[in-house]
Amino acid sequence: MNWDQIEGKWKEFSGDVKAKWGELTDDEVAEVNGDREALEGKIQAKYGKTKEEAKEEVEAFLNAH
Repeated sequence: MNWDQIEGKWKEFSGDVKAKWGELTDDEVAEVNGDREALEGKIQAKYGKTKEEAKEEVEAFLNAH
């Protein structure tokens, strides 16, 4: 699956995102609205990850779907 598919079905995938990154609030997940860079930024801020670490986590999430 590619990110365009996730972006197009964000409401469906938002539950999976919330399950993977449970510290993100519902509002934060809604703010992302399918934007990959926004999700990476939220993960960086909430979990204290580097940009590269956040990018790798999102990539792993993408590959799992």
